[in-house]
Amino acid sequence: MACQMVPCPHPGSEPANPRPPKQNLSQSLCIDIYFGLCPISTRPERRVQHFKMRKVDLCLSSEGAEVILATSSDEKHPPENMIDGNPETFWTTTGMFPQEFIICFHKHVRIERLVIQSYFVQTLRIEKSTSKEPVDFEQWIERDLVHTEGQLQNEEIMARDGHATYLRFIIMSAFDHFASVHSISAEGTALSNLS
Repeated sequence: MACQMVPCPHPGSEPANPRPPKQNLSQSLCIDIYFGLCPISTRPERRVQHFKMRKVDLCLSSEGAEVILATSSDEKHPPENMIDGNPETFWTTTGMFPQEFIICFHKHVRIERLVIQSYFVQTLRIEKSTSKEPVDFEQWIERDLVHTEGQLQNEEIMARDGHATYLRFIIMSAFDHFASVHSISAEGTALSNLS
């Protein structure tokens, strides 16, 4: 049985319930303190810790994501630029297609929404893996993007069955000899660490 706070009938009247029923001391301790005619009940509070999973951009390097493979590299435009949170920086391909890169989350995640900002990408395939190593990828999403002259392509994908530890992005074809990826955003929640 728990102690209950008795509303203060002050001024001028006696408390409606001056003492709560006695309790077994092994369960909890309840102390009644009276200031004037107003009782103040104290009791140990049972705090329940609720682990609330917050939605974050899982593809940010600041959240622990890492580009572990890219098929092309330019020292002025390295693959890490895609996950640095700055759309002004980018990774660029070096000619022939397909080109690909793999992002490691270093944890199990559930992705709900993807946003890819790119330039000249025509067909994009995304594969995912739930393994501890970057193996056993399964095709997840494939999209033909619209060419946007003079501005970034902004492809938003609402994800289904977005459980992953790794994502592989494959640029199957492009509208030009070169393509660039400015940012990859994966909104979702981290579920557990890789162990």
